[in-house]
Amino acid sequence: MNTVVLIKTTLALLFFLCLLDMPYGYFQLVRFLALAGFGFLAYKANEEDKSEQVFIYVALALLFQPFYKIALGREIWNMVDVVVGVGLLISIFIKNKKLF
Repeated sequence: MNTVVLIKTTLALLFFLCLLDMPYGYFQLVRFLALAGFGFLAYKANEEDKSEQVFIYVALALLFQPFYKIALGREIWNMVDVVVGVGLLISIFIKNKKLF
């Protein structure tokens, strides 16, 4: 398993666990790990000249960053966690196939 797949799988699992009743410290940890993970994914995408993916990963890193909390409410964050988690898992299997 390569590093990108491991990071995507781990982040997806962490986001899905956010749906459970976890202590606040868990959510802070997820935000730090998401910032680091999405930062690394953006770096790897940049190395492969995939500018669309770089933009997406940087945007996700900014959304989940732990320094300035973005208050969306629990329900909206749960939806964001599910959408991003599913998107990460799908991106593992799609790889470089063109959608259109």
